[in-house]
Amino acid sequence: MRQQQNIFQYIDWPSILLYLSLVIIGWINIYAAVYNDDHQSIFDISQNYGKQLIWIVTSIVLALIILVIDAKFYPTFSYVIYGGVIIMLILVLLFGREVAGSKSWFEVGSFRLQPAEFAKFATALVLAKYLSAREIKMGQLKTKLVAFVLLAIPAGLILLQNDTGSALVYGAFIFVLYREGLSQNVLIIGFFVVLLFVLALLVNKFILTGIIIGLGLLVYFFTNKKRSQILAISMASIIALSCIFSVDYVYNDFLKPHQKQRIDVLLGKSTDTKGAGYNVNQSLIAIGSGGFAGKGFLQGTQTKFDFVPEQSTDFIFCTVGEEWGFIGTLVLIMLFIALLLRIIFIAERQKSTFTRVYGYGVASILFFHFMINVGMTIGLAPVIGIPFPFLSYGGSSLWSFTILLFILLKLDSDRMYILK
Repeated sequence: MRQQQNIFQYIDWPSILLYLSLVIIGWINIYAAVYNDDHQSIFDISQNYGKQLIWIVTSIVLALIILVIDAKFYPTFSYVIYGGVIIMLILVLLFGREVAGSKSWFEVGSFRLQPAEFAKFATALVLAKYLSAREIKMGQLKTKLVAFVLLAIPAGLILLQNDTGSALVYGAFIFVLYREGLSQNVLIIGFFVVLLFVLALLVNKFILTGIIIGLGLLVYFFTNKKRSQILAISMASIIALSCIFSVDYVYNDFLKPHQKQRIDVLLGKSTDTKGAGYNVNQSLIAIGSGGFAGKGFLQGTQTKFDFVPEQSTDFIFCTVGEEWGFIGTLVLIMLFIALLLRIIFIAERQKSTFTRVYGYGVASILFFHFMINVGMTIGLAPVIGIPFPFLSYGGSSLWSFTILLFILLKLDSDRMYILK
């Protein structure tokens, strides 16, 4: 047992340096994305880059507050924090303001707050609290059901806000459950369900049905033909066929028109470069024009003339690509991967199950945001409107990602204790 002399004594400084590097890179590229000749100072708070500086400073203050608070506070009050955020998600549905089609914001004057961003760290905390209980075993059906409900409540409320992108983030927690003992079969089944969904949009359903039946018969002939194996093959075939013939319902009745258009563009079923595919097309032009070394700071034409919508938020990555080129994007990606690997290293060195589960929650959320954000700017993922962690403009996202990371760093600094 040891006593901390100060809050910085056992802090993981490599993670903090990576965090600050990403935040500064984001700030500089926000300046480039919305640069205004009439407001050239990067400190001008009338512009988004000046406002982002305020969010950065307040985020650092939040980080210091988190580090000052006793580490036992987070596991002790996990359910309270989770409940508070759920109440906020309900209230925003009733009293929130609609922005870009999503009723996700509280607004007071010029100040906006998006509760969906804060639901991520609250859910990571409550999942860690639940899974770290001594009597909990991932092999039990009850454990899986309760974990699913804890994830489904915030995801469902966010879906009601018409914020599909933020709701999909909760699917990333499957990696946390897998680390804690969830069968790999669940991941395999999930992968094949997504694959079948995509194939059902591209290939004739009767051809797919024939392929599924053929594969089922092929597996049957090469098994021992025991009752359990025959039942498993039959169930797998039925589930696969159900997925194939339910795609039309999900696609036509569940997805909104703009979501269907984005999927069609992504799969190459349409080439609407002036409509649903405009953002991605302009983003690809911006990144491609950057070449190996980039056009130079404030020299990007796609950036300067606002060809890419939402370039300081969802499409900040294409600003890096145009002005800093392949070298700049490579450095950025390496920094972010280094942070992810550091978080996993921190999670694995814990004596506390709570901190380990929470650490994997942090890594999963950041990885999903990073993968989808970069993917949608280069046309490999649908445009679902989620920010690049620590880079994109916005106070709610920067605050939430800062809180998410620094709670882990505080728990890690106290790792010699066993947190329940």
